[in-house]
Amino acid sequence: MHGASARPAAAVTRRAGPASPGPRRARTSPAGVATMAGSGLSNQVGAALGSLAFPVLGPVGVVAVRQYVAALVLLLVGRPRLRAFTWRQWWPVLLLALVFGTMNLSLYTAIDRVGLGLAVTLEFLGPLGIALAATRRRVDACCALVATAGVVTLMRPRPSTDYVGMCLGLLAACCWASYILLNRTVGRRTPGAQGSAAAAAVSALLFLPVGAVVAVRHPPTAQAAACAVAAGVLSSAVPYLADLFTLRRVSAPAFGLFMSVNPVLAAVVGRVLLEQHLGWAEWAGIGAVVAANAVSITARRG
Repeated sequence: MHGASARPAAAVTRRAGPASPGPRRARTSPAGVATMAGSGLSNQVGAALGSLAFPVLGPVGVVAVRQYVAALVLLLVGRPRLRAFTWRQWWPVLLLALVFGTMNLSLYTAIDRVGLGLAVTLEFLGPLGIALAATRRRVDACCALVATAGVVTLMRPRPSTDYVGMCLGLLAACCWASYILLNRTVGRRTPGAQGSAAAAAVSALLFLPVGAVVAVRHPPTAQAAACAVAAGVLSSAVPYLADLFTLRRVSAPAFGLFMSVNPVLAAVVGRVLLEQHLGWAEWAGIGAVVAANAVSITARRG
């Protein structure tokens, strides 16, 4: 997805977000709020639609298609001058491409095993962890404890607990954290969205043989292909373009605060579209992670 720009308290774009705009910000507007809501909902609906193609393409096949769509969008917008890149610019781009692909693959495999809501909540720990680690305030220490309690609740031992799926969600969180840090470096060393576009293109190239193998072994049906493409459009193209609009009309804290709602949106979309039911303990765990981020951002605004 997008070249996610690092934001205070986990306010980062999803998978392929735009590079950080300048320090000047417009006040939060109703249009900006509506765009954030639409972007978050689009991202989770896209993931849900992508999961419908798992029986035919598997998570690997769906992620491959998503990488192709993300690369196409970012290449059209970023228009990178690849021949002008130096090795100092290329090495963080290559690492970003590797992390990008691993992040989406681990997330979608986790969605396949533990459901959309839990997978997205675990992945959200990546940017939340970076935000909390960047400060030494007591309130952030308390938020870290609350988030930890939420994760323990989600991963509590039960006969039906899928620890492989949970670990894949945590791997996605580590990748997202790395994605944020690498984007800082890429953003400093390459102009505009060129670095993000180059990383998306490299990641798509890495998935070309994977996509070919999946297509040969599991020929996609029209419905599965449509779901995979929809996942790429709704979870990569739409959020990227929406963030270009949003980040110029809302403050970074407001953007980060709304990002906190994504795990809840994922759980609701999973319930409505995929009939993935969560018990009270799972909802409590998701609520704890969301509350930890929201409180941290609100306190920072003060």
